[in-house]
Amino acid sequence: MIVLVANIGSTSFKFRLFDMKSERELARGGVERIGSENAAVKVGEQSWTGAVADHGEAIERCLGLLPDPAVAIDAIGFKAVHGGAISGAVRVDDRVLATMTEFADIAPAHNPPYVAAMKAFAARLPKVPQVAAFETAFHQTIPASRTTYGVPWAWTQAGVRRYGFHGASHRYIAVRTAELLGREDLRIISCHVGGSSSICAIEGGRSVANSFGTTPQSGLPHNNRVGDFDPYALLKALPAFGLTFEQALAQMAREGGLLGISGVSNDLRDIERAAAEGNERAKLANEVLVEAVRHYIGAYLAVLNGADVLVFTGGIGENGWEFRELVCTGFDYAGLRLDRERNRVRGKETTISADDSRVRIMTIPTNEELIVARQTMGTLRKGC
Repeated sequence: MIVLVANIGSTSFKFRLFDMKSERELARGGVERIGSENAAVKVGEQSWTGAVADHGEAIERCLGLLPDPAVAIDAIGFKAVHGGAISGAVRVDDRVLATMTEFADIAPAHNPPYVAAMKAFAARLPKVPQVAAFETAFHQTIPASRTTYGVPWAWTQAGVRRYGFHGASHRYIAVRTAELLGREDLRIISCHVGGSSSICAIEGGRSVANSFGTTPQSGLPHNNRVGDFDPYALLKALPAFGLTFEQALAQMAREGGLLGISGVSNDLRDIERAAAEGNERAKLANEVLVEAVRHYIGAYLAVLNGADVLVFTGGIGENGWEFRELVCTGFDYAGLRLDRERNRVRGKETTISADDSRVRIMTIPTNEELIVARQTMGTLRKGC
């Protein structure tokens, strides 16, 4: 079975094409800056720059550049984000589309472009089944004591709770770490740190805690999303800056996080360079992210009663050796010690802990798309 896995952003479309008989990647590519006159299209070694109006046109461009047009796509899997009560991997139908649209208000950067892409693929390939693999699925094993907010009970019944996201990435880390170490009973703290970031506590391959809340705007500070925030602070911010509630939400989603603190960039590489040049706000942004990650690692050491493995993944986690060094400093009490020389790696699957560290520290590049492809296969085989 040939499965195309789609990863959708508000102005981007990325895909990977897998032959699931061997789980071999056949092609990858995507489009950046959708909606602009200078969108960048790249599929394999082929690239093109020009106007791409919407996700439908982006999909057309990419399909037209596939290396072997004779290869038939048997299924399309989506790394979908928020489906509310709908979780797991499910066939895309009118109910799924309607529910994702209903939850677009709390996942504005994710759900609308996914719905648009699902409709575009249905128009382009009407006979090819689609599967939505929701990011919340891996976190269904988290106990209610860690998902329930202290809100009026009617709110909880209406779906206001911690859902957890980045499920495909944390699931891959759980599976891959078990494969590498030959153990199924591992206590893992998975640190997915990148443009969007989260920490997950994993016990025996099952998620037992995740830093995200009701929406992907929460938890750690993200590249330009605020992360955890006291909503009562809006009582100060709205009148102080003459903002409506909707304008404040938009600012927190687009101008917050690392960008908001640093005033430099939403890219940690730019922030680290500015900090090295003496920019105090850039230095503070880096420190805030480090402290937030350390906070959740400490919390999840308590949840798991220690840890066997600490894994760094995601763009920053996989490549930011200076960031990893700062995060791991001061955890000697937990038996967690980094080897500074081993740590100086980027994008490599390896161990970076010291020989005498009781907790193994690793970097593992994530593979969310492969997880979604497997979920797509499983869903279709079960006839779900």
